Amino acid sequence: MEQFLIANMAPIMFGALVVFLLSGFPVAFSLAANGLFFGLLGIEFGLLKPELLQALPNRIFGIMANDTLLAIPFFTFMGLILERSGMAEDLLDTIGQLFGPIRGGVAYAVIFVGALLAATTGVVAASVISMGLISLPVMLRYGYDKRIASGVIAASGTLAQIIPPSLVLIVMADQLGRSVGDMYKAAFGPGLMLTAMYAGYVLAVSIFKPAAVPALPPEARNLREPNGRSGVVSLLVLLLAAVGISFGFAEYYGSSHPNAASDEVGIYSAAVGIAVAFVLALANRKLKLGLLSRMAEKVVFVLIPPLALIFLVLGTIFVGIATPTEGGGMGAFGALVLAMMNRRLSWSLMKQAMDSTTRLSCFVVFILIGSSVFGLTFRAVNGDLWVEHLLTSLPGGTLGFLIVVNIMFFLLAFFLDFFELAFILVPLVGPVAEKLGIDLIWFGVLLGVNMQTSFMHPPFGFALFYLRSVAPKEVKTSDIYWGAVPFVLIQVIMVALIIAFPQLVSIEKKTDMKEQLELKIDIPSQQESPDSGTPQLNFSNENEQQQESSDAPQLNFSTDEEKK
Repeated sequence: MEQFLIANMAPIMFGALVVFLLSGFPVAFSLAANGLFFGLLGIEFGLLKPELLQALPNRIFGIMANDTLLAIPFFTFMGLILERSGMAEDLLDTIGQLFGPIRGGVAYAVIFVGALLAATTGVVAASVISMGLISLPVMLRYGYDKRIASGVIAASGTLAQIIPPSLVLIVMADQLGRSVGDMYKAAFGPGLMLTAMYAGYVLAVSIFKPAAVPALPPEARNLREPNGRSGVVSLLVLLLAAVGISFGFAEYYGSSHPNAASDEVGIYSAAVGIAVAFVLALANRKLKLGLLSRMAEKVVFVLIPPLALIFLVLGTIFVGIATPTEGGGMGAFGALVLAMMNRRLSWSLMKQAMDSTTRLSCFVVFILIGSSVFGLTFRAVNGDLWVEHLLTSLPGGTLGFLIVVNIMFFLLAFFLDFFELAFILVPLVGPVAEKLGIDLIWFGVLLGVNMQTSFMHPPFGFALFYLRSVAPKEVKTSDIYWGAVPFVLIQVIMVALIIAFPQLVSIEKKTDMKEQLELKIDIPSQQESPDSGTPQLNFSNENEQQQESSDAPQLNFSTDEEKK
């Protein structure tokens, strides 16, 4: 029996973890207890050395010193403040009025606002609850199908999982040893594509089942001119002017900065165009020029603050001005400013946001500590090799590996939260993917899109629970579940598209966060004097190596990055 346990310690340990999780025991403590139990068992059997567990304090202090994880409380706090700042209400009301005259207009508005909130808050609960409270009663009042209305709101809220600044991508980058900024850049395209696919589904429903997504009646459209016109023409003129100025600035900036990256040029030119549109609208209001309609003014003044916040957070990260942690800090400050401008900032709001942020941050850190304890023992009993042999022996090579891993994540998402999936499974499958030659940034975005379905799975999806908590009694739980099914299928199609067309995930420039140490020993030639001195340990980089030379041989521990 003892020999059987020693020979199969890794699969038994993994099976015991599954039993722990299915029993309902808290995930963080299940991981830590499992790791400690099998660590002590391995020491008892002579498979492991007692010194192994002495590495735990250093691993825990390493987690506490991880600057990347600071972005999680910053972005969580920013999202919770924005949820109560009135920004979501203004956006949904204004964009709903803009799209109201067309069939499915309110649904399009919900998807657009969901993407915008995702790019500012990064918190699913904030987006789903805000849109559920504001848009669902409006959609039901004007005859929207209950299933489609609830499905659109739940799906649009989950966009916060894949559109930066996503908490999932922060954790994914940390676990895979890649740059958060690179992960954000790579995920932006798939996030926008998924948003377009949601809108395409609403378009298909409006064509084949128009009664399910009616247009707003004329009496519900209150942003009209005195002569009864909608005022969309002046908005289009302003939009064309802003786009033209953006293109002009892009040409000027590109010619004057030939070495500038394309994303840098795009971000700066978009910021200039948005700023010009805001200045024109402000001048029109203050000077009473009458050049813009009520609709155009309202859209500008409602859209510019969140767009400015997006530039403050994502723009500075993409351009390289700020790290994700610094971007999160600026975003939290910007959210406080927006709440103050809307006169919604109060001590009770701050207290609620700080309490929720503290709970979520502690939740993440405890799971990370538990997974670190589990991972230490699991690797010590060669569990990583067991997983590697298990996955690399699958038929189909790389494609077979991707299909099996995505099916595994999809099924486990029925029962586990995305944090738990990221901390338990990603460290196991990530090294295997790297050995198979799969780019880890691409792999992280793929798993991020897959784990987004964990919020939409009936019956355990958290987005469905959030929507159920604010939905009217006339909306049945079964309506919410059936409404989510088409959007889950869309997300599965998106996963298949990323696998079939890897170029959908842009990975132009990557930063490897894992340092690789190179040992370089210069052996003295036989012609040199035997008393040329004792060997020296040299930790200098390339620039420092120009210092005073020595006849003694040197041991150079400089990294690849430093040598560049």
